[in-house]
Amino acid sequence: MAKGIKDPSYKKRIGYHAGLLAGMALIVSAVLAIGNKQTHSEILQRLEEDKRATLDMVIPKNLYDNDLLSEIVKIIDIKNQETTVYVARKENYVVAVAFMMMEQGYAGPINVMLGVSKNGEILGARVISHQETPGLGDKIEIKKDRWILGFDGLSLENTRKNEWAVKKDGGKFDQFSGATITPRAVVKAIKHGLNLFNEKIIPGIIIHKASNKKTDN
Repeated sequence: MAKGIKDPSYKKRIGYHAGLLAGMALIVSAVLAIGNKQTHSEILQRLEEDKRATLDMVIPKNLYDNDLLSEIVKIIDIKNQETTVYVARKENYVVAVAFMMMEQGYAGPINVMLGVSKNGEILGARVISHQETPGLGDKIEIKKDRWILGFDGLSLENTRKNEWAVKKDGGKFDQFSGATITPRAVVKAIKHGLNLFNEKIIPGIIIHKASNKKTDN
């Protein structure tokens, strides 16, 4: 500012400075809100892509013609917890479902996504997350070992009850050297998943379908 020129008197008022700060705060808030909205949208998109990729691993795409993420049913399981079930349809007929099961492993919870056909046979199983020991327990991951593929095609009908265990416990599934607890937990999760399918999921889908028809009418 040139020498001898004074600031306008309004700039010395408290209200002016308060208004200036408020205006700056609004601008910053607006910028952050826009940034958060864009970031949130991108995160949701990535999560959706991850879900689709996971579902594709447990239910082959050629089996259904609907959008799995758009057709879900909420089931209250035997532990009184809510389970999200993705329903696969072909020409409007239910052909399979996918859902998550959790069991406690050696180092923490193991989450398994399970795809099951309408006949109760396992179409695919994938461990989605775990905290097991690298080099030992992480063999439950498909990228580390083919062990998880041993469940494909199995059901409660074609596999005896005592076979749903690792070989160390008298069952049919291999355990890992130094990490028996980990595969044992996965076997347990999948077995419980098939029980849930028979006892809760199929009845829940039937009830859901009937409820939708009633609403449509």
